[in-house]
Amino acid sequence: VEFDCMVIVVNSCVMLYLIGVGLGDERDITVRGLDAVRSSDKVYLEYYTSILGVNHSKLEEFYGKSIVLADRNFVEEQADEMLLDAAKFETISFLVVGDPFGATTHCDLMLRARKIGVVTEVIHNASIMNAIGCCGLQLYSFGEAVSLVFFTESWKPNSFYSKISKNLHHGLHTLLLLDIKVKEPNMEMLARGKTVFEAPRFMTIAQAIDQLLEIENELQEKVYSEDTLVVGVARVGQKDQMIKAGRMIDVRNFEFGAPLHSLVIPAQLQPIEQEFLDSFM
Repeated sequence: VEFDCMVIVVNSCVMLYLIGVGLGDERDITVRGLDAVRSSDKVYLEYYTSILGVNHSKLEEFYGKSIVLADRNFVEEQADEMLLDAAKFETISFLVVGDPFGATTHCDLMLRARKIGVVTEVIHNASIMNAIGCCGLQLYSFGEAVSLVFFTESWKPNSFYSKISKNLHHGLHTLLLLDIKVKEPNMEMLARGKTVFEAPRFMTIAQAIDQLLEIENELQEKVYSEDTLVVGVARVGQKDQMIKAGRMIDVRNFEFGAPLHSLVIPAQLQPIEQEFLDSFM
């Protein structure tokens, strides 16, 4: 007597990789990260919390893999179906500019994956949070980083002001992460039932300083002024990285060029920090 048998093979090696790809270009990925990408069935690149200095096609060419761009809606609304459920049966790489834990969104994705039993692995890389050391300020002397969003006529959040004040009070530097808007819907068109996306916007150092001074003028607690020492950085980790230190008003008028921009408000400087910053004055 012969019996037909159905054999079900469960691949115990499938998983969800969260991989940092660094700050510069396609070659910034680690060797371990590249191995993971090349072993994956599908590869996604999250591109709304930060951007690389090259188009994603460069990554596809170097990695030898097709890459799906994942916008905010994808990550926040479709990830359960497209990423987490799929990762039970396929190996998926989710690429993040900088380091995977540089944004709360990615921590949330990791937690959601673990709750449904998806095996995960994180492969780290450089991010602005540690690469900001390029300006010569010691990383252990930084306090809480703050985000600065684009103001609108009706919305001008100022929670960053008290955080900067607190950092300075404790002798800690403040890294300001400047807003980016990628694939943001036009609210007026959305109200009419049409989905139209705004052109990408990246906050410049000049815009950031204008907003900082606007809130200082409003609250008048003398946390900083036009004469406060600041450090502006642009395209950190890329070949044309730029750093400029000086009075806030002078740095505001300096041309930093293409995005991404960040800003630092230093506290009391150590001698080696002062010497390092002097080279960028």
